[in-house]
Amino acid sequence: MMENREYYRKSLFQEKGKLSQKKIYRVEELEKSLNKSFLRIVLNYGYLSRRAWKNILLEEGIELYNFDFDNLVQIPKQEIIKENLHKFLDALAFPLVQTEDYLEIVIADPSDSININQVEGILGQKVDKFHVAEDMDILKALHITYGLDYLDKAVFGIYDSDRESCAIETFTKPQLIAIGLTLAVGVLFFYFFPINTAITLNLILNFLLFFSISFKFLLTLYGSKMETARKISKAELDAIDDDELPFYTILLPVFKESEVIHKLVWNLKNLDYPLEKLDIKLLIESDDAMTYNAVKEMDFPCVFEPLIIPYAQPKTKPKACNYGLYFSKGKYLTIYDAEDIPDNNQLKMVYALFKKISDQYVVVQCALNYFNKKENLLTRLFTLEYSYWFDYMLPGLDNLDVPIPLGGTSNHFRFDKLMELGGWDGFNVTEDADLGLRAYAKSYKVTVLDSTTLEEANNDFFNWIRQRSRWIKGYMQTYLVHMRNPIKLYKKIGLKGFFGFQFFIGGTFFTFLVYPILLTFLVFILFLHTGWLNYIVFWNDGDISQGLLDSISIFFPDWLVVVAIFNFTVGNLMMIYVNMIAVFRRRSYPLILYALVNPFYWLMHSISAYKGLIQLITKPFYWEKTNHGLTKGSK
Repeated sequence: MMENREYYRKSLFQEKGKLSQKKIYRVEELEKSLNKSFLRIVLNYGYLSRRAWKNILLEEGIELYNFDFDNLVQIPKQEIIKENLHKFLDALAFPLVQTEDYLEIVIADPSDSININQVEGILGQKVDKFHVAEDMDILKALHITYGLDYLDKAVFGIYDSDRESCAIETFTKPQLIAIGLTLAVGVLFFYFFPINTAITLNLILNFLLFFSISFKFLLTLYGSKMETARKISKAELDAIDDDELPFYTILLPVFKESEVIHKLVWNLKNLDYPLEKLDIKLLIESDDAMTYNAVKEMDFPCVFEPLIIPYAQPKTKPKACNYGLYFSKGKYLTIYDAEDIPDNNQLKMVYALFKKISDQYVVVQCALNYFNKKENLLTRLFTLEYSYWFDYMLPGLDNLDVPIPLGGTSNHFRFDKLMELGGWDGFNVTEDADLGLRAYAKSYKVTVLDSTTLEEANNDFFNWIRQRSRWIKGYMQTYLVHMRNPIKLYKKIGLKGFFGFQFFIGGTFFTFLVYPILLTFLVFILFLHTGWLNYIVFWNDGDISQGLLDSISIFFPDWLVVVAIFNFTVGNLMMIYVNMIAVFRRRSYPLILYALVNPFYWLMHSISAYKGLIQLITKPFYWEKTNHGLTKGSK
């Protein structure tokens, strides 16, 4: 077969694969310009489906090789393979057996004599025997056998380069001592001065809650000034010549999400960017048989390269993305989730913005919103939240020039600066919020762009709790990491940045944790002052003694009741107002009345926050899986 390459290429691709001569010429051009094998371009650039290629090989009478992935061994020249791993991946060739005078390999395209010759040149000996296997199996074999050095960097890169910024240690010894001393002093004060301590604590918590809510309220108002701002005009977009566009990497981390792979392919095909300049990596965990088999059995052409990540803990999205960095080729890089629907011109808009702004700006965050916003009450509330967060709060932070916590998707990076920052922390479950702060601490800047990526809003209560508990746990992680040395953090990011970090990162989880506590106090106070407590406790069988009532009342003086009522009334009204104005930019006016449900939505956040707090202590690196593809809604 190797000796008659053109004959087999014509038989396999043109006659059986139904590729026209024009398409074959185009693939050959890409083969030379991209330095990838003919088959890899055919399978990853939308010319032929993997199932169709498998059927072609079987029709040709070729027996497909089945790997024993649990017993793969490195060949004697393993260091050469590691140094040239990218070439073997592009050639879709795996060295199976090697001795001094014998070489046996597995390839994906029996007509590809060029890459077989390349393998012979790298290893310095002739191929004596070859097998044919599916490309996905060869990729998996190469990654799990020779990609372990990259895997180690993906997991421990931040720990090795900047240990103070790594979340591998949840609580440092000084933090544990500080927490212990605070609790001990609190207990002592409560023992000797119970009334004053209880009143003071209640007052402090009320003040901090109100201040945190007020900060977000003012941020939203400040961000609303930019509601109609457009950073890239239509004229600037139209002036872009496709020939000037650089390579752009898109990382697509997935885990057990086979149900949305078909939608993903469709969404990627709609991007207004030259396909040959897109470097799209589908990141699949090696033990994720569901997604792996779904991609192997795809019956229509795809437009991404599968990248199989060797097994390692922690099994987190940042670890997967870090591994993908070492196989990325773009000048710019972004991340999309499997169900994302970005604006079709988003990549061009980001490119145009990066050309306009200084090199200090290393990340552009695009807005996120939902395509199934009207599906049920939960999706409506979720949409309101994302609308004020990405359309108002983040622009407010942007214009104040304080740290911006990045969202989990649609953040676009200068690739070289991302590598300089060390990528993401594989142990942090809100890796992008952490990265935004690390970038700011190194005097880099993050900005936002008025381009939207539509996602799938959680339509299931328990699925929402899982997702939100992970987010809030990650904010706790990020806060603990960067507050290991508050003075050092202050010197790095300045007063404005330090203040913004305290009330946007720390304040976010603080409000959710404190909200139900203060609400319980308020309800108890109201019961106490209205006489309902007497009825509830004794079911109308008797009276609570006046002495007991007086004993309880001294912990809740009248002025504190006024403070608590004011705090909850004004605080909730501010957040309801924030949710209401969130509808205007996107003209989602039918959602405006749902903002009234926000106080109950906050209680859902509190449930998630306490779940996240428990997990922070018991299993800090556990990635709570969010199920996608549940919606029946549409844009």
